Amino acid sequence: MTGSLTVIGLGPGNPDQTTPEARAAIEAASDFFGYGPYLDRLELAPDQTCHASDNREELSRARAALEMAASGRSVAVVSGGDAGVFAMAAAICEAIEQDPISGREIDFRVVPGITAMLAVAARAGAPLGHDFCTVSLSDNLKPWDVIEARLRAAAGAGFVLAFYNPISRARPWQLGRAFEILREILPEATPVIFGRAVGRADEHMAVATLGEARPDQADMATCIIVGSAETRVIERKGRAPLVYSPRSTGRPAI
Repeated sequence: MTGSLTVIGLGPGNPDQTTPEARAAIEAASDFFGYGPYLDRLELAPDQTCHASDNREELSRARAALEMAASGRSVAVVSGGDAGVFAMAAAICEAIEQDPISGREIDFRVVPGITAMLAVAARAGAPLGHDFCTVSLSDNLKPWDVIEARLRAAAGAGFVLAFYNPISRARPWQLGRAFEILREILPEATPVIFGRAVGRADEHMAVATLGEARPDQADMATCIIVGSAETRVIERKGRAPLVYSPRSTGRPAI
């Protein structure tokens, strides 16, 4: 009997931001694989089983989930945010490619979720209102010189930048270096948004200029959005400022 494997994005942390499609997929699954804190967010029935693993064991988790699905179970792999953005959907696809026999026979689908970048942008206003790109600052799976090249190219092309995995105990210097690179290209007045744990009880939002931005304003629960040279800040008395990127660049078409 061939089972199923569904990769589910749970959203950034607020239960209201878990989609109805994701809730239905959770109800339909028998077994759940994921990083412990993500599994802790689930409200499961007594006959549903969790299989927790460390956040750095993505490929082994994917293989275990595939093996169980191939045995006929209805398996779900959960991720915070969107499972397709620096998360488990890619790891599952990689495991399927490496195991073409059992991996390609199961019923496989990905259920999207609200990713941290979108939650932070919504809190701030509309910083992603024009062209943007997303970069993970983790060099666990790609060399740092590749990250630097991408930062320079994206900032030079006028993209708003969203940073995932900005800093950790094992990688304390990368965010500071990223800011140094961007200061070579962008005006120091460029807005930088720090959105930590958006939608959860410990949410914290802060807006700084690129010239003022510091690495110690972020941790691994923070998603950072760096504006383009055209991103604007609207100050509001007694309220948080609005940050937005105009829909038009203001330059004539070529």
